Amino acid sequence: MDFLKNILEIFLTKKVLGTIITIFSAFILVAIFNKAISKILIKGKNKFEIKKRTSIIKLFQSVFKYLVFAISILIILEFFGIDTKSLVASLGVVGVVLGLALQDTVKDFISGISLILENYLQVGDIVTYQDFTGEVIELGLRTTKIKNFNGEVLIVANRNIDTIINASQKTAHILLEIPTGYEEKTEKVEKVLNEVIKEAIAAKLILEDSKYLGVNNLSAHSVDYLLNIHCDQNNRYNIRRDMLKRVKLAYEKNNLKIPFNQIEVHHGQDI
Repeated sequence: MDFLKNILEIFLTKKVLGTIITIFSAFILVAIFNKAISKILIKGKNKFEIKKRTSIIKLFQSVFKYLVFAISILIILEFFGIDTKSLVASLGVVGVVLGLALQDTVKDFISGISLILENYLQVGDIVTYQDFTGEVIELGLRTTKIKNFNGEVLIVANRNIDTIINASQKTAHILLEIPTGYEEKTEKVEKVLNEVIKEAIAAKLILEDSKYLGVNNLSAHSVDYLLNIHCDQNNRYNIRRDMLKRVKLAYEKNNLKIPFNQIEVHHGQDI
């Protein structure tokens, strides 16, 4: 009984109980803030605005989390009798030293804030860093995470953002070359390809400025017709596959041939 009493007395001391309440309150406060700011900034917005605001929300959440935890640490130190005022003053000097030692980290923080506020990158954008192409899955104060189509994740320091190519800030242009047999009438092929484009535009798969460009090449085995497809950058690979499928189905329906490599053999007496 005395043991439990002693444990309870220790637990109810200002140091222990105050520390637990402070930590618990910090987590609750951060959770409430994260939920509230998400609802406030996203509610009633369209897809583009939600995409843009998601990046800003993540930034605010990161800043608020670090701020709350820093204040919590100071409060806990007060419980243990440490003079936080003199500590803060000392930290000011230490901060200057650390600022010089951690210049790259400071650059990362500044770049992280500016890239979001200037709308240079957003969560969901398709970007290329050196030879790595993928989707931005997270924007932090120090780093940006990019996930490619194989599931690999690249972490880039924000100070290197100026070397990233953002493909999502513009419409994607896909050039589709459609090989067709020489025996097919050009007028018929052009009519079918124009119908494919019109149907894809009507289905809102591609944008209205997509069009048939004409004969692009006369190869050894086929006449190559060229389509210029304008579409959403984020779905360009799915749209490319869908358009090829539509062309294939249209060719089958209209009895148009897509040739394969052939070898003509001439006998000596026939030459």
